[in-house]
Amino acid sequence: MTAAVRFRDLTLGYDRHPAVHHLSGAIADGSLLALIGPNGAGKSTLLKGIVGLLPPLAGAIELKPATDGVAYLPQIAEIDRSFPISVYDLVAMGLWRNAGLSGRIGRRERSTIEKALATVGLQGFEDRTIGTLSGGQMQRALFARLLLQDARLILLDEPFASLDSGTVADLLEIIRRWHAEERTVIAVLHDYEIVRERFPEALLLARSPVAWGPTGEVLKPENLLRARRMSEAFDDRAAVCETHAA
Repeated sequence: MTAAVRFRDLTLGYDRHPAVHHLSGAIADGSLLALIGPNGAGKSTLLKGIVGLLPPLAGAIELKPATDGVAYLPQIAEIDRSFPISVYDLVAMGLWRNAGLSGRIGRRERSTIEKALATVGLQGFEDRTIGTLSGGQMQRALFARLLLQDARLILLDEPFASLDSGTVADLLEIIRRWHAEERTVIAVLHDYEIVRERFPEALLLARSPVAWGPTGEVLKPENLLRARRMSEAFDDRAAVCETHAA
């Protein structure tokens, strides 16, 4: 198995307090993985660690050598929608690796942007500022930007939160296509029906790993109960645990 991401006795946290600890294992290249668990279980923290926004307190995160970029979609609440930028310019930011510091966009790039907007159903929205968009329209624009990044590793933090069913269905189709292209997709999700129906693998976290493997096995009631109890019992004031990385 070629690992897209490997964890070695990983501990992540804030102010020396662990939010994820004792996580070891590998996510295979081309996986479609749901990251699930109670609120405060460390799911978003783990994505931030993978993308490099949060350095490990202990242990390590290893990405597949020569990984062609990581595309990261944060929670929509973390995005400042008051910034006066158009939908077109927001989506075009997905080309930054190819356009370089000059940001030059030629005919080929414009065609790529237009295709991405069409894919997510936002034709005609190019000149609108992002502050005028609904939540679903904003998430579509962010998915269009991800399409332009053309990354092999895609991280999605609660991509369907507060979205209508039509938007969810359209975005799930994009994720299905990424999986068919053998990209690695890791998504933080709360809707277990979507997880059961669309994600073949799952990692259940309660700051520590509870279960990891085929979704049907991970979502067994005893695992979900254990995760809830572990999350409720966790002491936020506890010191960082000893790790045993190789």
